[in-house]
Amino acid sequence: MKRGVQEQSTGEEKSPHTAQAEKKSKVSPTTNNGERATAATTTMEIDENLHSRQLAVYGREVMKRITTSSVLVSGANGLGTEIAKNVILAGVRAVTIHDKKAVKLPDLSAQFYLNEEDVGKNRAEACKDKLQELNTAVNVCASIADLDASFLKQFQVAVLTDASLEEAKRVDALCHAHGIKFIWAQSRGVFASVFNDFGPNFTVFDVDGEDPHTAIVASISNSSPAVVTCVEDERLQFQDGELVMFTEVEGMTELNTHKPIKVKNCKAHSFELDLDTSSFKQYQRGGLVTQFKEPKDLKFKTLEAAVPDPGEFLLLDFAKCDRPPLIHVGMLALNAFEAEKHHAPRPANAEDATRLLQLAKGINDTMPESVRAGELTESVLRTLAHCASGELNPMAAMFGGIVGQEVVKAVSGKFHPLFQWLHFDSLESLPDLEKMPAEEFAPVGSRYDAQIAVFGRTMQRKLEGVNLFLVGAGALGCEFLKNFALMGIATGPNEKGVLTVTDDDTIEKSNLSRQFLFRDWNIGGSKSKVAAEATQRINPGIHVNPLQNRVSPETENVFNDKFWQEQDLIVNALDNVNARLYVDSRCVYFCKPLMESGTLGAKCNTQVVVPKLTENYGASRDPPEKQAPMCTVHSFPHNIDHCLTWARSEFEGLLEKGPSEANAYLEDPEKYINAVKVAADAAARQQLEQVVEVLVNDRSRTFEDCVSWARMRFQDYYYNRVAQLTFTFPEDATTSTGAPFWSAPKRFPHPITFNPSDPAHAAFVQAASILRAEIYGIPRPDYATNAAKVAEMAAKVPVPTFVPKKGVQIETDPKAQNKEPVRMGMVDDDSAIASLIESLSIARPTLPSNFRLTPIQFEKDDDTNYHMDMIAGLANMRARNYSVQEVDKLKAKLIAGRIIPAIATATACATGLVCLEIYKVLLGKPVEAFRNTFANLALPLFAMAEPMPPKTIKYKDMSWTLWDRWVLEGDLTVQQVIDWFAERKMNVYSVSCGSALLYNNIFPKHKERLNKRMSELVSTVAKVEIPEWRSHFDVVVACEEEDGDEDLDVPLVSIKFR
Repeated sequence: MKRGVQEQSTGEEKSPHTAQAEKKSKVSPTTNNGERATAATTTMEIDENLHSRQLAVYGREVMKRITTSSVLVSGANGLGTEIAKNVILAGVRAVTIHDKKAVKLPDLSAQFYLNEEDVGKNRAEACKDKLQELNTAVNVCASIADLDASFLKQFQVAVLTDASLEEAKRVDALCHAHGIKFIWAQSRGVFASVFNDFGPNFTVFDVDGEDPHTAIVASISNSSPAVVTCVEDERLQFQDGELVMFTEVEGMTELNTHKPIKVKNCKAHSFELDLDTSSFKQYQRGGLVTQFKEPKDLKFKTLEAAVPDPGEFLLLDFAKCDRPPLIHVGMLALNAFEAEKHHAPRPANAEDATRLLQLAKGINDTMPESVRAGELTESVLRTLAHCASGELNPMAAMFGGIVGQEVVKAVSGKFHPLFQWLHFDSLESLPDLEKMPAEEFAPVGSRYDAQIAVFGRTMQRKLEGVNLFLVGAGALGCEFLKNFALMGIATGPNEKGVLTVTDDDTIEKSNLSRQFLFRDWNIGGSKSKVAAEATQRINPGIHVNPLQNRVSPETENVFNDKFWQEQDLIVNALDNVNARLYVDSRCVYFCKPLMESGTLGAKCNTQVVVPKLTENYGASRDPPEKQAPMCTVHSFPHNIDHCLTWARSEFEGLLEKGPSEANAYLEDPEKYINAVKVAADAAARQQLEQVVEVLVNDRSRTFEDCVSWARMRFQDYYYNRVAQLTFTFPEDATTSTGAPFWSAPKRFPHPITFNPSDPAHAAFVQAASILRAEIYGIPRPDYATNAAKVAEMAAKVPVPTFVPKKGVQIETDPKAQNKEPVRMGMVDDDSAIASLIESLSIARPTLPSNFRLTPIQFEKDDDTNYHMDMIAGLANMRARNYSVQEVDKLKAKLIAGRIIPAIATATACATGLVCLEIYKVLLGKPVEAFRNTFANLALPLFAMAEPMPPKTIKYKDMSWTLWDRWVLEGDLTVQQVIDWFAERKMNVYSVSCGSALLYNNIFPKHKERLNKRMSELVSTVAKVEIPEWRSHFDVVVACEEEDGDEDLDVPLVSIKFR
């Protein structure tokens, strides 16, 4: 994933495979654990506004399981607090943070809810209240109790982050025996390890969280094996060995009731069934085939059994295939060292490193040969010894995300858990330790001592002096700010180093479930300002400069040349591709390193962009999202997405565009009419039709008028239009080739007659009436909140009998771009416009003075505004027309509101990964040290790869990449620029600035410009005003090789004219 991935399943309804899995495992779906089911019987109400993005990932049923769970996090260090934060944001019922240790100053290096005043206090108590602020619906408490069976039984999951191997074995044995899920995680410098034990019988209800693959059937053979061909709408996603089920098949109806069938020989548009259909009835038409997602049973070993027999390790970095077994042995040796010495190995201490190495060799010799580390790389183990005493924030953030997701899996059965070991290192983030004296790593009595123990004092000074520009203060931005504060970025003395953060957005309620620096009392405040204040509470020494500007061409007076030149590092925390591309272009222009990241549900990706070393973010593009053809959306929908796309379009047309167009007319009628007359085309006619409809034909004066309008909308949308469509194309209609017109993917529709007793009908007319009244400023009567009462009124509205018309043209070509999918033959735009203008001229004097409408802009996150009620009503009635599965308001909100699935765990993981790369950038590491990462925490899967180098162009004895910009000094003439290139054996034939052509050798008149100064032409021809603060301007030079054979793609040219 670079910029986006397909939406995650929302799991609104409990699917058949989930129900079967629950029955099969004989456990409560709430806890996935029969013995602990009674501990979580209280169902919490899910705040769908707060958790909308998370609901898009998990679905309502899974969220219900999550909200009934209690979690123990033992170890209030950096990793433990990160896990607790993510689990609390997920919305579990209760979290207990457990720790018997007191706060020490080095704890502040990775623990974001501790400050210097907390030194000496119990770690759990010191951070409990701040953790509670994250989500007041979660019961957060602190504990110093013994981890015995009686204490552990109150939890569904126990996580240990600061426990020895022997303690972890003891607690795991208790958990395993009592049906409690157990996770042991360690973060040691740039090394980390995670172990899962979810018990002997754990059922995963949804392995990957993706929507089941589905396709529309075109044909099925009577054969063995049966061959299924699907509509060539898009490439099939079925894989050999998967199970599928059929619905809506006509003719071969045996398939509709058949148990799940295995597929094989899957191709782009066909597959075979492991089934003999030769005795089945012959296939006629129709049918949907859908992937059947099987539950999966897992049997976990205890930690005691898994230490000597770890099984297969989860591999994160494919360049280090042999590393996990080595780290496994190293972590066991580290625990043995601490058991023996009662302290961690000391940084840069050769004696401690040697002892750890000896212990590792002994442990490795006792391991079974099948899992023994092939070679104990001494340098890796010595580095483990060196960093073992220091906990780093980036590692805590990354693994806080990973382990937090494992906790959610444990309580919900959603996504495949880690099975059972994960070991990771980021040795490439470290400086050259062998060249550094031991004093570099000695503590200095600061909050950064744990980081200094790993990286040294020199690196800490580099971090303190960094000028960093963070673009965005949303979910990613909040995590980054926390990380930067703990790392000590921009904390130098005398204001050395500045962290600039900008975001033009304000805080909404839905942000609070992921953007953890914000609280409910911050709603409506500036994201960047509130986030900056919260960051300074984490580390008062950080220099943060919050701005509220969007980074774009329009703000280059704010983010000017001087600003960009002063930055050492740019970090993107954006949520859209265009903004990312613009920041990327600025980084390329000024040769600044860029850290890029993004999330989508449980997936995240990171990309490091380093000047001269790697390609830029914009070097590769994802293909554009496939859009449904207009005729499909308007007349031939075959899934709920089509219905919701249509509903969103109708909502905006009826409630925003129409009233806005009317207001534009009312603002200056003469000017508006003159513009329509000048245009005199179909688009102008359609706009004028909207104005006439709103102000003349359908103007509402009372709430009763609004109800009548809603009833007529229902009639038009769901009866008249469908009746006209089926009149124009009857069920037995054929195409010009003789094929059935209503063949897949088209679905034959049926008109709907309004029924006031139908709750869906009532909800539609209620929402439509209320919003219509809002547009006209009509007071809402008390009875408007009663849908049944409004529906009763709507049923009394006289409705003309519909008579279908002949000659109606309905667009059926998927490639057509006609904005009128249904029309009556040819339309004379001129005469139609004249008639409409006359109607307006008659009606205008009857309007009150200063009459204006209130256009309604769609707002998805306010459940009281009836917007989503209207959208869901529009879409579901249309779905009912076409026998498409209807959806509830939440699902409609996710699709029509284009809500991007998001969870805190993926965000935390992404930012931790990025910060590991920041160390490398500041150390000037070579390209092979960097890693771009794609991660899917649902599977879990990690794919780390070295960044691609930039494309290099070579010519003669020169070479360049996109990172190069040729700067020419002086207020040069066009001829001087041409001569500069000629000296390098290049023939210039064109020079342009923006969209203006300053010179081209094919135009004889341009010869007169050869002796003119470029700065003059930029001003007079390109009409570009160069700000006083800018000393140069840029031009694009087109040239060819000396012999004229081929064009050369040369860098951007900057003329430094002053």
